[in-house]
Amino acid sequence: MVQTVAVIGAGPSGLTSIKACLDEGLQPTCFESGNDIGGLWRFKDKPEAGRANIYQSVVINSSKEMMSFSDFPPPARLPNNMHHSEVLSYLRLYAQTFNLMGRINFETTVVGVRQRSDFAVTGQWEVEVENKEGQRDTRVFDAVMVCTGHFTHPHLPLKDFPGIESFQGKYYHSWDYRNAEGLEGKRVLVVGLGNSGGDIAVDISRVAERVYLSTRSGGWVFPRVGPRGVPFDTVLITRKYDLMYKLLPSRMNRILEEKLNDGFDHEVYGLKPKHGVFAQIPVVNDHLPAQILCGRVQVKPNVKEFSGSDAVFVDGTVVQKVDVVVFATGYDYSFPFLPTSLQAKSGYRLKLYRHVFPPALDHLTLAVVGFINGFGTINTLAEMQARWATRVFKGCITLPSKQTMMNEIEKETATMHLNFRCSERNPMYVDYLTYMDTLAQELKIQPNKLWLLLSDPRLALEVFLGPCTAYQYRLTGPGQWSGARQAILTQWERILEPFQTRVAPKAEPKSSWKPVLVTMIFAATLLCCLYKYPPSFITSLMNELSP
Repeated sequence: MVQTVAVIGAGPSGLTSIKACLDEGLQPTCFESGNDIGGLWRFKDKPEAGRANIYQSVVINSSKEMMSFSDFPPPARLPNNMHHSEVLSYLRLYAQTFNLMGRINFETTVVGVRQRSDFAVTGQWEVEVENKEGQRDTRVFDAVMVCTGHFTHPHLPLKDFPGIESFQGKYYHSWDYRNAEGLEGKRVLVVGLGNSGGDIAVDISRVAERVYLSTRSGGWVFPRVGPRGVPFDTVLITRKYDLMYKLLPSRMNRILEEKLNDGFDHEVYGLKPKHGVFAQIPVVNDHLPAQILCGRVQVKPNVKEFSGSDAVFVDGTVVQKVDVVVFATGYDYSFPFLPTSLQAKSGYRLKLYRHVFPPALDHLTLAVVGFINGFGTINTLAEMQARWATRVFKGCITLPSKQTMMNEIEKETATMHLNFRCSERNPMYVDYLTYMDTLAQELKIQPNKLWLLLSDPRLALEVFLGPCTAYQYRLTGPGQWSGARQAILTQWERILEPFQTRVAPKAEPKSSWKPVLVTMIFAATLLCCLYKYPPSFITSLMNELSP
């Protein structure tokens, strides 16, 4: 019987894992190598080896409602896309509210995780830790949750750039970048168009003579600002659009591409990739197109070689007298404290069932939490994984046989490689809502949309048509939260609150019952299709809902 759990890391994944353990009556002990919580979101003036680092201007790509934990809505006063300092404030408030801080051992590094000699019987682990004085200690735990993330080991492929060893300027990885200080009037080359590459190129372009952004394959650039100024992800990540995408994937991909090109033509701007919109994590950046338009950033193809202080590109063009090169070339993932037998791969990804459990174990008492990517936020993915893993630890959820899990991993990997652009830098990618719902079904916390429509139509419409926030997974089942309904129904109030810094004159409202009725008929029709109810069901339902 699992009781004691070691949680490695006190970033967002670690914090939600501690809480999941406490919710299930388990006794977690968290080990954090730094002196504070936050992980990636804890800004450090100087980079610390082996830890994630961010630059001063970082703003979160996901809006606050979409990234919030399922039973902890963000304060309404916070901006929708928060600065890193505000994300850390939210995490600190979360930790204080649920009394997580007392469970964390700071400045304590995990150096080894080993199965006990009697693991076949007990399923227990020996966790070796080292404190800041260099003293080591070994403790025994019934289970382990690994929450160390994958932005800690910079990938710097210098061998792919001939001549870099004799480059006359300065070069470094984006992991080392803090701000544009010292780059005033410089000619800077940023290599790599991911979210870091786009952000850093824009940040530097405000003070540099010129910034060149080199990209091998291009990328789709999403805005944070969506229709009518609301956060773009609150409009895009909904159950309605998820259903439409599943029914008409090619059509929906084309519609979204057209929508993005309405903002700016990706082909004209030199950014259009060969892959579709949903095949890779998008670049989220409102400022990059404007800086390209102003000529402050110039998009270039892949670098062929360096010659002295010049950069030569694969199309034969040359940029002379480059002062600084910033390599935004991603990260290598590493778990040096885990046995190599638990780090087997399937394709590029770790061989983990549901991206959580190593199937080779006789006892499934080690879980990896938060090592995942999807068209949604890691916070909510990690929370769902933590809730699921702790229920597995307790024996409330029984997983398939070892061979069945291995087969499912291989099948899932093949599907993932078919649908997404996976690589060593981006080893795993999941369909966000499908993944969340899969774990939710096993947890028995999946919202029943038909029952909601019959019993609480207002809530049902918000669940189906509104932003798919994590509060939906607290409406029922284990971990049910009495505030979930209210959190869902008031999420637009919290989204709009930060804008209310000046009361603008309002236009005369044009009242109409038609949009509401059309929306309700649309939702009812979809449910009829899903649950094979006769068309007459719509009529009777609308009669019930009519005033």
